Amino acid sequence: MATAPPHPDGLSRALVALIAVATGAVVANLYYAQPVLHQVARTFRSGPGPTSSIITATQIGYAAGLLLIVPLGDLHPRRALVTRLFLISTVALVGCALAPNIWLFGLASVAVGGASVAGQVMIPFAADLAPEERRGRVVARIMTGLLMGILLARTVSGLVAQAAGWRAIYWFSAALMIVFALILWRALPAEGRRPHRSYPELVGGSLRLLATEPVLRRRAWHGACAFAAFSVLWTSLAFLLSASPYRYSNAVIGLFGLVGAGGIAAANLAGKLADSARATATTVGTGVLLAASFALLWAGRTSLAALIIGIVVLDIGTQGMQITNQAVIYALRPDARSRINSAYMVCYFLGGAVGSVSAGAVYGSHGWAGVCLLGAGFGVLTLAMSAYDRVRPAVGAQASTISSPLPS
Repeated sequence: MATAPPHPDGLSRALVALIAVATGAVVANLYYAQPVLHQVARTFRSGPGPTSSIITATQIGYAAGLLLIVPLGDLHPRRALVTRLFLISTVALVGCALAPNIWLFGLASVAVGGASVAGQVMIPFAADLAPEERRGRVVARIMTGLLMGILLARTVSGLVAQAAGWRAIYWFSAALMIVFALILWRALPAEGRRPHRSYPELVGGSLRLLATEPVLRRRAWHGACAFAAFSVLWTSLAFLLSASPYRYSNAVIGLFGLVGAGGIAAANLAGKLADSARATATTVGTGVLLAASFALLWAGRTSLAALIIGIVVLDIGTQGMQITNQAVIYALRPDARSRINSAYMVCYFLGGAVGSVSAGAVYGSHGWAGVCLLGAGFGVLTLAMSAYDRVRPAVGAQASTISSPLPS
């Protein structure tokens, strides 16, 4: 069947808004479980460790989707790919809603994570359709939708769970995915034939960039550690807030997701600072925020004010690190930005998976104090890489001097 070319005027404002909302809705599926983990644990009679593995499973699924599914956007028409991913999300979410035990819930969560990369297919699609003079603004608006989806997911999940139980949020989102699948199929423009590339070449190209681009490796390390620290908090927070002295309901726990708004707003400042001349300083500054936030969060065991301030500081550090990393890696290879982004984001979400699974284990054995030490440790790892970057040139220059022959 012949396909129509994209709209000659690129993207309308209404279509940009639709893609932004749809991106936020599908990425929200990654975070619905976080504020209701304590309730999931009661349902399945599982401890913090096995229950926290749900977050890990979702992040592993998302990382796998970034590596294995997103490159398909360079092979197949993206309208059809996006629609299919939304439909797969529907099936996976129904699987979560019906899961009879924690292990099948985890398996369905892997599928939820994998299908949630639909947003990462739509972002470059929109960038391709937009005229050059509007491309930056289009991508920024869609990224705002993505961040709002992350921000509101926990709040919506908590409110729905409070009213109808934790399984209800998965039924709600499954219905939402069907609606978006139908709307996007009609609204997204069709594409002509895609340039032919082999699938192994696309996937392997992303991984090869990690081997050939040292700056990308270092930025992937910073991103993985930052998201690990972020995941340490949000995986264990529901257990803290549902226990003494807080004993908050699902609805109140979900409202803590709104605290992250401060992090998103402050991240705009990091975007202005994250140029080539200030990237190192911004990286160190955000690394300090990541580590220091857990001192406040430690005090948050009994102090609500300290807990809220600690969450804001952690979100500022995480978003600031992410924006700085993206500013640096997108300047490396303009001809390979999609593959660079794929490689970086795979490492980013693998870091989040490590943070989630370790947080559950540590909370079960050492409580909130252990969680805070763990999160601070991930922040220190980013600072260690920054210190290594500063020392490495001096060591290299010294080694070069020693190995050079003496002047005659």
